[in-house]
Amino acid sequence: MNTSNNVLTEAVYYILLALVEPLHGYGIMQQTARLSNGRLVISAGTLYGAISTLLEKGWIQQVANITDSRRKEYVITDTGRAVLVAELDRLRELVANGEKIL
Repeated sequence: MNTSNNVLTEAVYYILLALVEPLHGYGIMQQTARLSNGRLVISAGTLYGAISTLLEKGWIQQVANITDSRRKEYVITDTGRAVLVAELDRLRELVANGEKIL
């Protein structure tokens, strides 16, 4: 799978980053806010739309939760991690080019 052609929105970038460890929806919202120092606050509607898309793309997967079947937890897949690494490389290139010019 070619992961280098995916440009992630900031919300998707932080959701994938948050899901390096399994989390449920509210935990994802809290972690993305923490990771962005409170700058990015994801609403429930945005989060669950993104989760649906990320599941379809195979970038995240649901984790089996036997203790509380109502609370769904998710975690990044190997494909999702590759997409995240490619995005990080793309962002590094953007910053490097900006630093060279400015």
